[in-house]
Amino acid sequence: MKFLDQAKIYVRSGDGGDGVIAFRREKYIEYGGPDGGNGGRGGDIVFEVSPDLNTLIDFRYTQHFKAPKGGNGSGSDRTGRNAEAIVVKVPLGTEILAEDRETLLADLDRPDSRVVLCLGGDGGHGNAHFKSSTNRAPRRADKGWPGEERWVWLRLKLIADVGLIGLPNAGKSTFLSVVSAAKPKIADYPFTTLVPQLGVVRPTDYEEFVLADIPGLIEGAHEGVGLGTRFLGHVERCAALLHLVDGAAGNVVDAWRTVREELEAYGGGLHEKPEILVLNKADAMSPRELSARRAALAKASGAPVLVASGVSGQGVPEILRMLMTLVHEARAERTAALKRETQA
Repeated sequence: MKFLDQAKIYVRSGDGGDGVIAFRREKYIEYGGPDGGNGGRGGDIVFEVSPDLNTLIDFRYTQHFKAPKGGNGSGSDRTGRNAEAIVVKVPLGTEILAEDRETLLADLDRPDSRVVLCLGGDGGHGNAHFKSSTNRAPRRADKGWPGEERWVWLRLKLIADVGLIGLPNAGKSTFLSVVSAAKPKIADYPFTTLVPQLGVVRPTDYEEFVLADIPGLIEGAHEGVGLGTRFLGHVERCAALLHLVDGAAGNVVDAWRTVREELEAYGGGLHEKPEILVLNKADAMSPRELSARRAALAKASGAPVLVASGVSGQGVPEILRMLMTLVHEARAERTAALKRETQA
């Protein structure tokens, strides 16, 4: 299955049904009077989270969603049938943006999220509605109100606890494959990973978190160089970042600084997230190289630098424990925030 995280679609709710002009005609009833019913309500356009979806690929083939019109009224003061809503299923973490791609209309970031984006039009009044003491036989009926229509952008931001970032060939995919059951493509050339990869990490038998491997960044990514920063949106919701620096490449400070500058250029608060800095590929360095490069990276970043090797497993358990601690803190804050919203 292909991965697609952006899609543009057209949605239109249904028009309301028309009211009708009708008069009661029955034997032995001399003055039947008006009895034209109202029209039914048009169908809504509803977006709903589906746990079975993890990509927007379905919207590559279906871009138009139109709800049906409400039923017209009829005689005997019968109201037209309300049209059924069109329910558009989207994956968890989907944002709905206006056509300008900046105005956020809805953020479906909870498993039970559901939003009515376009309301169906109200039904028109039949002539029975206009009957009064001074107008006993009205010959007026209204058309149904039109529905709403708009083009919207869907943008998927994967729900992950930790984002795995770094330059191409920093060993991110190898690390993901070691700590989870994910099977990302691994090769010795840049941009092996072309789309985000998710893996469930279980540091203990009763704890787990989701790790997202983001395709590598290079200098100028915020201007569209390489794969650009398109996929960085998937780590905006992460509790922490795991930044892998390729120790075997040599220029570890430049590599770290390049990624940090791209995070700041992207925005979204990514550069402010808690970050665990790891000097990766320890098995490919001599002890002297490892010590020198670790010291240089610690001095430049002003943060502690862990050492790891995805191939040998060196340092991996310690990293996972630190990540789990950050995830616990973020989950506690999120729970407290939801509790405050419920009480408000």
